[in-house]
Amino acid sequence: MEGASIYVKKKVGIIGAGLGGLTSAILLANAGFDVHLYEKNTHLGGKMMRYQLGDTHFDFGPNTITMPYVFQQVIKQTRANPDDYFQIIKLDVHTRNVFSDGSTFDMSTNIDEMKSQLAQKDPQAAETFSVYLQEITRLYQLSEAHFFPKTFSNWKDYFSPKLASALRKVRPLESLDHFHRRFFKHEHHVQMLNRYATYIGSSPFMAPATFAMIAYLELIEGVYYVKGGNPTIAEGLTKRAIELGVKIHRGMEVKKLHVQKQSIKRIECENGEQKDVDLIVMNGDLLQVFPELVDERFRPSFRNAKISRFEPSTSAFVILASLNKHMKQLIHHQVYFSEAYKEEFEALFKEKQYAKDPTIYICNSSYTDPSVSPQGDNLFILVNAPALTPESVIDEEAYKQLIYQKLAEKGLDIRPSIIAEKIIRPKDISKQFYAYRGSLYGPSSNKARDAFLRPTNQAKDLHNLYFVGGSTHPGGGSPMVTLSGINVANLIINASFTK
Repeated sequence: MEGASIYVKKKVGIIGAGLGGLTSAILLANAGFDVHLYEKNTHLGGKMMRYQLGDTHFDFGPNTITMPYVFQQVIKQTRANPDDYFQIIKLDVHTRNVFSDGSTFDMSTNIDEMKSQLAQKDPQAAETFSVYLQEITRLYQLSEAHFFPKTFSNWKDYFSPKLASALRKVRPLESLDHFHRRFFKHEHHVQMLNRYATYIGSSPFMAPATFAMIAYLELIEGVYYVKGGNPTIAEGLTKRAIELGVKIHRGMEVKKLHVQKQSIKRIECENGEQKDVDLIVMNGDLLQVFPELVDERFRPSFRNAKISRFEPSTSAFVILASLNKHMKQLIHHQVYFSEAYKEEFEALFKEKQYAKDPTIYICNSSYTDPSVSPQGDNLFILVNAPALTPESVIDEEAYKQLIYQKLAEKGLDIRPSIIAEKIIRPKDISKQFYAYRGSLYGPSSNKARDAFLRPTNQAKDLHNLYFVGGSTHPGGGSPMVTLSGINVANLIINASFTK
């Protein structure tokens, strides 16, 4: 099937060139479809983008790469060598956790070293770590077999006997925090593992224990970096898309989808240009983009009232800080934990406010790749922020200084070494990426319903409209978004060749 040509080339319009859109564009073009990819921004890759301050380069996101084989699979499926498009490097020690008392814990795939560190605070944790690894492996393998490769067209797809059986086995009704306390007694150990909920923009005190499978990826498979910066993945995918004949329209915003007889017939762009289509793949925040492009009367199963019931994931308050020196205590990834972790998530989700004592994540990719920042460290500093509401107002300069002060109190005073800086706010994220209320990962996974019954990959009311990206199945994060592009492309290809 790969590389075959369909007899009458179907015209596919792809809206949004994030990883999901790029992936589906590559695979559909490789199968012989006439693919037009529309992106309102001038760069391709969605949130996987670059920033530059002087001669210092930053990756906006994602900063942590896991499941490298997913990105490589896209290239391999077109009979090309992924190494010709991006080179992925494994990090030996990938994340340094710094706790409120100043103690640290370095995470890696070295099981003996992990056990040694665990034993320093809790000998029992070292003994149970092997059992923990077995359980998160089980959770991951169930997800990989039954959830990741699936596409969903309606709610009935979620309740096939095999899928329902797998769902019962992945601890859907237990919180991530409760799950971790089964294995670990020391608060620091629970805290550093609970942080995996933030990878999907959710709270560990509410999100299902299923997401402990993220720990499997980091602790067993490992964390990776892409030579030249993680956006090299998006640039490599763009290169392959062009080679396969995808027509890319940069800086071209789609403003309306014209519907006729429960089918989208035409794309209309902001400049008035129109394009007839046979199929549409929408790679954008489903909660934001779908209602903007399709009149509500054509989507009775996804009315505006339904959209408003979704709880969005967290947003982010980001500082890009270029330094004139290298800070000796920093590695590639580090997390400076709040002393009041539970209160932080209550502020974000219940009070819709910024945390007064936030957990601070720092990516310093120059530690691994000095070429991206020749003068000193390139610090991507991220604090979880609430999704945009009238209540979530912050004095940005004061909050930046609060973050700097918190770091200084933890032994990392970067203020004298800053030569350039930039703040990226939730409203910036909302504007640039059309992210619903500035959220990073679509709907949060704080409720089992939203964690497992995410919006489907195919529109219920429009038979030729498909969805990819973090707001649909299988969820947020770069590998999942890429998988959604693979799954939807394969669904379209299989349907076209079986008709």
